[in-house]
Amino acid sequence: MATFVGAVKRYLSGEAEQRRSIRSILLGPPGAGKGTQAINLKENFGICHLSTGDMLRAIAKEDSPLGKKVANTLSSGELVTDSLVIEIIEANLQSEACKLGFMLDGFPRNLVQAEKLDEYLVGQDEPLNNVVEFKVKDDILVERISGRMIHQSSGRTYHEVFAPPKVEMTDDVTGEPLMKRPDDNPTVLSRRLDIYHEQTAPLISFYEKKGILRSVDAMQSPEKVFEDISVHFKQ
Repeated sequence: MATFVGAVKRYLSGEAEQRRSIRSILLGPPGAGKGTQAINLKENFGICHLSTGDMLRAIAKEDSPLGKKVANTLSSGELVTDSLVIEIIEANLQSEACKLGFMLDGFPRNLVQAEKLDEYLVGQDEPLNNVVEFKVKDDILVERISGRMIHQSSGRTYHEVFAPPKVEMTDDVTGEPLMKRPDDNPTVLSRRLDIYHEQTAPLISFYEKKGILRSVDAMQSPEKVFEDISVHFKQ
């Protein structure tokens, strides 16, 4: 019995080490499905999901000068300053929730942020080892974004056409109301896509040169996308 228990402990220890080694970025344009897949990955691999969009939207609700500034920035489709985002990310990476590994969603968004992140992680002796690119055409994104609905506390997403809730504007699991983000409209999306192609898309070659980029066809069904991504997380 003691031998068996010891073997189980060694197995679980090895599993924990494997999970802890996952240091990933989900890279792709707005509406590509990163948030949906992050929920699946978190549930299956036990690693934390850090979405700069979610964190910034929470700050934007605060009745403070910073909250109002961030709210105005988000509603216009612009990006907040590099220094603020980096500070938020570094603080969260040190949290207990991320001790088994992490995946970043919405960060980094430009080369400056990517270099700062590399500098921080190398200093922690935990460099990135997995960047997943969600590949999807712009015209598909417009269609997805325009009908998107979100359960705010869980991050579950629905769509008016492709994945409607059982009850209109109501979360299937909790029965709580769904919401539409103020920036989920064609005008703001167009601006966000321009920014993505100009500032974030260069990260694809940046991480490709490091040998850690994996590309996934994000125009497939959510189930197939998750299947394709999981292969890279198990390596």
